[in-house]
Amino acid sequence: MQQNGDTETVRSRKFALLLLTVVAVLNYIDRTILSILQIPIKTDLHLSDAQLGALTGLAFALFYSTCGIPIARVADRAPRRAVIAVAVIVWSGMTALTGLATSFTMLLLLRIGVAIGEAGSVPATHSLISDYFHRDERASALSLWGLSLPAGITIGFMSAGWLATSVGWRAAFLWVGIAGIVLAPIIYFLLWEPKRGRTDVARQMQVETRSTAAAFRVLWSKRTLRPLWLAGALNAYTQLSMSSWNAPFYARVHHVPLATLSVYLALLNGIGGGIGLFLGGFLSDRLGRRNPRLFLMVPAVGILTVIPFALLQYFAGSTTVSLVAAIVPSACVLFYFSPIIAASHSLIPPSMRAFTSAMLVLIVNLIGMGLGPLVTGAISDYLSRHHGMGNESLRYAISSSMIVALAAGVLFWRASVLHARELSMPMTR
Repeated sequence: MQQNGDTETVRSRKFALLLLTVVAVLNYIDRTILSILQIPIKTDLHLSDAQLGALTGLAFALFYSTCGIPIARVADRAPRRAVIAVAVIVWSGMTALTGLATSFTMLLLLRIGVAIGEAGSVPATHSLISDYFHRDERASALSLWGLSLPAGITIGFMSAGWLATSVGWRAAFLWVGIAGIVLAPIIYFLLWEPKRGRTDVARQMQVETRSTAAAFRVLWSKRTLRPLWLAGALNAYTQLSMSSWNAPFYARVHHVPLATLSVYLALLNGIGGGIGLFLGGFLSDRLGRRNPRLFLMVPAVGILTVIPFALLQYFAGSTTVSLVAAIVPSACVLFYFSPIIAASHSLIPPSMRAFTSAMLVLIVNLIGMGLGPLVTGAISDYLSRHHGMGNESLRYAISSSMIVALAAGVLFWRASVLHARELSMPMTR
């Protein structure tokens, strides 16, 4: 798409951001429907909590994270819109085929296929957004794109609950997959592909990273990234431990029917998650302009605020009290989402931003998505079988992630100090 002036550029990047958000909404719908549909899937395929945790966590995270690295290197060189379009076709096709699964092994293989497809979308998207928006507005732009998370979760919960009761869980996967396949050509033909580094200053533009080894050296030279990415991973562990097991928790402990539960969780994640994503980016950009050190203090405060309200959520005897308390964790646990991406890209040259996001996704998801749901499910199984807790085991299993949340808050604080120092330093070759 040829740009003809500032006005057209502004319109084009807003349309591009909207289109990328729609892609991400479908991405999160594909993930969410397995979380809500695990209730009938467990009954139909006779799965354990540990197997469900592997499907929603470790198995998906391993392939989603590792396959993202080579695909990201392609996205740092090839047209990013093409990478995203192909990714959508792959993951949507695998989602549609998930409705044919007749065993844990088949379901596992299809979810791996979904993970491989989705691996190509996020790094390329992050790279495009950093070329659409300047540094002091990237976190806000990423937050707007990040609203796809609560939107996708909301639509996923609402549609999955309705489809499961209307046509069954197998047809639910089929219809969601078809929607993605239809979107792919629209992405390829209408998405604007900007020049790399168009919004960056000279110190970022002067650095070239032609090899993967050179890209690794640049990442390792940034001291901020070590505590920042580990903090993000531990934050994601807490987030996914809660979000993956909220549906079974309320179904088993509070005996909320599936149709009602899907509406409650859709509203909880849609409203709470949307507020948290927006505030995380908005506050980081706003406070970061005044004092660079405050940029990453926002996610630090967010994850520490989660702890007391989450404990109230999981140990309250009243369903109403539990759901009201859950609004705060659902918002604050997502404060980290856009600041960690924006902070990472602010230290990295444009020629390796997709690769940077792929490495960030690798670390965050292997620990967060890979271990969070799986470890929580395993703890629940152990407490239920060996300590006679039954369904009550989920209270303690999910709440154990609050220890991880505390560590995340400390690491975000450390990263905030290092980030302020490194922003004033020249890029490292």
